[in-house]
Amino acid sequence: MTIKGFKNHPYIPNSVPEVQKQMLQEIGLENLEDLHAEIPDALKLKENMALPPALAAEYELRRHIEKILRKNHSGKDHLIFLGGGCWPHYVPAICDEINSRGEFLTGYAGEAYNDHGRFQTLFEYQSMVAELVDMEVVNVPTMDWAQAAATSMRMAGRMTKRSQVLVPSLMDPEKLKAIRNYCDPTLEIVSLKHHPQTGQIDLMDLQEKLSDSTAAVYFENPGYLGFFEEQGEGISKIAKEAGALTIVGVDPSSLGIIAPPSQYGADIICGELQPLGIHMHYGGGLSGFIATRDEEAFVMQYPSRLFGIAPTTHEGEYGFGDVSYNRTSFGDLRENANEYVGTQTSLWAITAGVYLAAMGPKGMQELGETILQRVLYTMDRMKEIPGVKLSPLQSSVFKEFVVDFNHTGKTVSEINEALRKHHIFGGKDLSEEFPSLGQCALYCVTEIHNREDIDQLVNAIKTIVGKEG
Repeated sequence: MTIKGFKNHPYIPNSVPEVQKQMLQEIGLENLEDLHAEIPDALKLKENMALPPALAAEYELRRHIEKILRKNHSGKDHLIFLGGGCWPHYVPAICDEINSRGEFLTGYAGEAYNDHGRFQTLFEYQSMVAELVDMEVVNVPTMDWAQAAATSMRMAGRMTKRSQVLVPSLMDPEKLKAIRNYCDPTLEIVSLKHHPQTGQIDLMDLQEKLSDSTAAVYFENPGYLGFFEEQGEGISKIAKEAGALTIVGVDPSSLGIIAPPSQYGADIICGELQPLGIHMHYGGGLSGFIATRDEEAFVMQYPSRLFGIAPTTHEGEYGFGDVSYNRTSFGDLRENANEYVGTQTSLWAITAGVYLAAMGPKGMQELGETILQRVLYTMDRMKEIPGVKLSPLQSSVFKEFVVDFNHTGKTVSEINEALRKHHIFGGKDLSEEFPSLGQCALYCVTEIHNREDIDQLVNAIKTIVGKEG
């Protein structure tokens, strides 16, 4: 967009008016606004932005920015019990050390001409995630869990040549919106009813909604509200009898203590890598993975890159590279590929690989056990607060659980605002996402929360709801 008084800029290439005019003539346009003709006029800025005067020195600019940043309140200076898709976990120092190396720092997947170990690193990451989920093939990651789930559903649709996917009603609404957007118009997303007391999928409703149009049934373990879907094997059996695939979304930090979805019938597994050594970064650091069996029918439906190992022309030497590269939009198929593949979150894949290598199987088991123990302790302490209850939507939970504040006389918003005065970030307010639950909040407890932190939270809530006795 043309800015009044704007001629050329030292940091903006080709901003000299004569150069711009020549470039516009080359592509047959009159002015820069023609480049954005498809954008509705109501969305366009008609005047200059109200920017403050330029700061003359780098030092002044630095002070100005630091002053703005000091207004933020982060998980570093507050106790944080807020999860809901991006969770507070401890990030080992080695994760930041490795992913900040020059040969890894870019988010791109790398090519043969600039690879300095990246291909092998991604292969090792894939191998460790495959071992964690008990599958054989893992992709170079998507942008987040929502895209991984949506891509898994599209894979199922292409494999079965069907046009419908069944999903739980108690899903993260933001994730569900992303899935619907990504799958439209090729797949219809249909929600399944849940048991009002446990949150588990209603198997009778599942059987009624399954048809010869159903490509897959999708559920999560643990689900958005923290509880495990305990009917996984039954859901998979019902889906397979109808000719549909089973897709399971999973939090990898739980897999040290529960069976991976492959052991109760999952055909495709997807999930979020953020718990594996990735900082919260104001909502993400997010990265989604997909895993399947090593069968051609599955492999050829991956839109994303896969890295494998193969012998080279030198005896005893091995190299790492793309598997079936031509199926991607980077390869020969181009616009006829399964889906377009752009920038991947490969840096987070490398980070997750470092985390898994550092933790090992024993470490992942200890992580899961620690989280489970601290969640149970927190739930027991919450029950001590008069007027505060635990939601019945949790037969068995992991990392997150629903707290019911309906009988405290205060809204979740009021409680969370008061908690901030105690330097605590409270649970996620569910009152808008699930109005039927009333004033409920989703609380998150991980390995970073010790007994003192949890007691501080409980005592603060007691004070806020006026039920100290």
